Amino acid sequence: MPGSRNPPAALQARLNRLLPDIRLLATPLPLVPSLSLWLLDRLVDERLDQAVANALMEAPPYWALCWASGQVLARHLLAHPERVRGRCVVDVGPGSGVVAIAAARAGAARVIACDLDPDALAATEANAALNDVRVDLSDDLDACLAVADRLTAADILYDRDNLPLLERFRAAGVPVWLGDSRIADLDPPGFTLLGHWRATTWPDLGESEDYNRVRIFELEP
Repeated sequence: MPGSRNPPAALQARLNRLLPDIRLLATPLPLVPSLSLWLLDRLVDERLDQAVANALMEAPPYWALCWASGQVLARHLLAHPERVRGRCVVDVGPGSGVVAIAAARAGAARVIACDLDPDALAATEANAALNDVRVDLSDDLDACLAVADRLTAADILYDRDNLPLLERFRAAGVPVWLGDSRIADLDPPGFTLLGHWRATTWPDLGESEDYNRVRIFELEP
C-alpha cells in the first residue's frame, strides 16, 4: 500500500539536508492515482529556523512535490498512449519524474529524463522504481535531443531564463508536449494550445489560483 514502504535512504538524506524533520511518503497522485511518488509527508511549518528558511530559498526541494502541470501532462499522456508507444521519449526538467514515468507506463520503448540537477535525477530514479518502470537519466540535453522521437516538459518556465529551451525543442524536429501553469500569457510560436485544466501542486501549497490553471501545448513539426 502507498505509504507503507520506507523511502530510499539516499533520497531521504537529500531532503534532510534541508529539512531534517520532514520525511518522504509514497503518495498516490490525485489526478493520476495509478502513479505514486515519494513526496513530502507534510507541508513545511511556516515557523522555520531562519537558516533553514534561507537554505530552502536557495535550493528548494521541488523534486519532492508533484507540480500541477506535471500531473496534468502525465494524465494526458496516459490518455493518449498511442502517441508514445514504441518510441523514445525525452522528458526535459523532470522534477519528481511524473511525466517520464507516465511515458514508460504508456509503453514508450525508451524514456530519458534530462536534467542538470542531480537531486531531480535521483528523485526520478527512485520514483521510477516505486512505479516498477525504467527511466534512463541524463544531464546532456544535446545528446537527448539527438535520439528523441518525442519531447515532453512540464512547468519548466517558472524561470523565464528557460524560454530559449522552446527554440531548441522546435529545432529538434520532433513532436513536443509542453505543460505550463506559470506564464499566463504564454503563446509559444509554432505550438498549438490543446486546452486548459485545473490542478494543484501536490502536496497542495495553497498557491494563487493563477498557478492552478494548467495549459498543454503541442508542437507538431
